[in-house]
Amino acid sequence: MWGRDLGFRAPRIRIHGVQRTPTPNSPMPETRSPLPLLFRRRSSGQIIRNIATVSSSLLPAFGTVIDEGYLKLKKHVIAPYDHRYRMWQTFLVVLVVYSAWASIFELAFKKAATGTLSHFDLVVDAFFAIDIVLTFFVAYLDTTTYLLVDDHKKIATRYLTKPWFIMDVASTLPFQTIYRIFSRRTSHADVFGFLNLLRLWRLRRVSQLFTRLEKDTRFSYFWTRYFKLVGVTLLAVHSAACVYYWLAYHHPLEDDTWIGSEVHGFKHRSIWLGYTYSMYWSIVTLTTVGYGDLHAVNTGEKVFNMFYMLFNIGLTAYIIGNMTNLVVHSAVRTFAMRDSINEILRYANKNRLPESLKEQMLAHMQLRFKTAELKQEEVLEDLPKAIRSSISQHLFRNTVENTYLFKGVSEDLVTQLVSEMKAEYFPPKVEIILQNEIPTDFYVLISGAVDVMSYKNGTEQFLSKLGAGDLAGEIGVLFNIPQPFVVRTKRLSQVVRLSHQHFKQIVQPHTEDGKKIISNFTQYLKELKKDMLDELPFLTESLEEMDIQERNPNDDQRDVQAENTVEDESTEGTRESPASLSTKSIRVIIHGHHPKELPTEKYTFGKLVYLPETVEELLGLAEKKFGKRGNKIVVEDGTQVEDLDALREDDHLFIF
Repeated sequence: MWGRDLGFRAPRIRIHGVQRTPTPNSPMPETRSPLPLLFRRRSSGQIIRNIATVSSSLLPAFGTVIDEGYLKLKKHVIAPYDHRYRMWQTFLVVLVVYSAWASIFELAFKKAATGTLSHFDLVVDAFFAIDIVLTFFVAYLDTTTYLLVDDHKKIATRYLTKPWFIMDVASTLPFQTIYRIFSRRTSHADVFGFLNLLRLWRLRRVSQLFTRLEKDTRFSYFWTRYFKLVGVTLLAVHSAACVYYWLAYHHPLEDDTWIGSEVHGFKHRSIWLGYTYSMYWSIVTLTTVGYGDLHAVNTGEKVFNMFYMLFNIGLTAYIIGNMTNLVVHSAVRTFAMRDSINEILRYANKNRLPESLKEQMLAHMQLRFKTAELKQEEVLEDLPKAIRSSISQHLFRNTVENTYLFKGVSEDLVTQLVSEMKAEYFPPKVEIILQNEIPTDFYVLISGAVDVMSYKNGTEQFLSKLGAGDLAGEIGVLFNIPQPFVVRTKRLSQVVRLSHQHFKQIVQPHTEDGKKIISNFTQYLKELKKDMLDELPFLTESLEEMDIQERNPNDDQRDVQAENTVEDESTEGTRESPASLSTKSIRVIIHGHHPKELPTEKYTFGKLVYLPETVEELLGLAEKKFGKRGNKIVVEDGTQVEDLDALREDDHLFIF
């Protein structure tokens, strides 16, 4: 029971997560708020900056902070998530896009390979050669220990033994320029065009970039995927156009080609004219329009067309599937909400629920989906307990510690209480607490407003209004009785709830805080409005007993302890006064009538008392409670009680 759970105990002191009971000679440790410890590692701005620099492909070691000043690497070693190295990699991605376009273009149009593009290619290759050298100084992540390796020898060995090094070098060497230097002559052989296709190896950098951007919360996932799909489509169109032109350019009969039949002497015309025709054909074919104005003429072109159209089937399915997924993803929540609402309507109609109850169900379901991004219970459940606790402290601590019940208690207790609280939203005109329901939780209002009402003889009676920072349901929880009032929201309200069990477990070790909570609660009860006191007739007697105890602290303790009352219409439930702090452990419920007789109106409710030491004391206590002297004590089955030692906790005794 709650009153006994807050019994006097030796105070405990928490030092570095360990509890110990102080000895008389041991000095008291310095009092320190536990809350700052939750946030003392790094400032929030620094944490956000550090997280933003982490690659999606890099998992830092546990206990490390992603910060250049914090993580010390060896001299001349580059951290892979260093922002300057990231900028260099992003610059190379721009050059990769050019390389992918130019390598295929120069294969189809040889004139472009010997013009301005050839000089620009040398500059681009020089940048990638610099990157190869830099790679020998970039630390890498050990996949077994998830620690960064900054040993120069290990970095070099790893890079040289991987196929990446060979492909990086092969895609960077300017073979045509090297041939011209050593042979002292210029060659336009197709072999150099095919060797230039090795530059397409660099496209893996673009793939890695998009993989990282898709997981970076600073960028829109929709637009990242959209640009990736557009890039894949343009590369496919450009590649097909260049290959198709290359087939026509190398056919022995110029007029017996798809472009030669339309543009005579196309080999001697502008390369941009040929590129325009090629792109036009590729786009028309990819989109499956197929006007027929440009069509395959010879066998080689027809074979290529067949493979290209088969490829287009897969590419189109990939693009349409991804775009559909992106569009539908934004509407998934709406579909789920509509399905849930339809299920509620079918259930309500099938069971013929009243319209008011149906409206409450619909309002709660709509609010649940509207506030899902605010609550995100699924996300919070996946977070470590310390982070969840820090979030609760940040959001609800100020409100909870300013409620009347917890004023003046220690910061340690408030921190523990807030960590166990759960946040909920309630739409307008919805009952948070029902009258006479089991008191499992009490609520702290964070925002909004609620009405406290009572039902009597089928009539609804308004009692009071509660706002932000007020408590609801605490009377039923603390007295361990069915909830005495109905609590209904007036508008959209956010509350945090704490279960009865968690509340008892947290308060038990804090004796001084428990007494402060009792004092606050007692003062609150004394200040209740008359309308609410009339709904709780047992409060008058309980408050009078508390006053007597305060005025007569030296009176017989057993008599004061025995004045804890309990009333329940079924004689099964019990109620206890929060002022009961006795060391006795056995309590019984006494009745002033025979167990087989129906109780009179005066003795409808039983009385919860601490079991005295003798039968005479028990008879005297019963006389004080019921106003008449009894001489026989029996239990529920009619067996007479002769020895009080045989009784157990919560036994029902009938004294008459």
